[in-house]
Amino acid sequence: MIKDLVIKKINKYEDERGWLAEIYREDEIDFHVAMSYISSTKPGVIRGPHEHKHQSDFFVFIGPGNFELHLWDRRKDSETFQEHIKLEVGENNPCFVIIPPGIVHGYKCVSDCNAWCINLPNKLYEGKNKSEKIDEIRWEQDKNSPYKIL
Repeated sequence: MIKDLVIKKINKYEDERGWLAEIYREDEIDFHVAMSYISSTKPGVIRGPHEHKHQSDFFVFIGPGNFELHLWDRRKDSETFQEHIKLEVGENNPCFVIIPPGIVHGYKCVSDCNAWCINLPNKLYEGKNKSEKIDEIRWEQDKNSPYKIL
């Protein structure tokens, strides 16, 4: 496990109408949500890896579809510095993952269908009124990057 990474199983409550799942409760997780978005990733497509200097991501993987999620700890002051973990998340393993700054992350859709990811980050993309520089180090653009998802 990587220090400060939060992974929580999400329970789906099903009945004849479908299902319901609680994603976030402020009485369980101390996290400020600044915005939210949903993305759909096609089979075999990789997003990332990248990292943030200030932003924490709050990814929700609940389906449809599944991802192979990769996480690398790049924080030199962390007791888990240089740790790498790989998780399968999504429809077969519904969970949320809170990724603090300095942890490189990326995922690959490993389903035969598009897979969905919801993100509830604690910072606004490009800042207030989209007036700031994007808080990302895009490792996927570096051909010599040590962070690879195959």
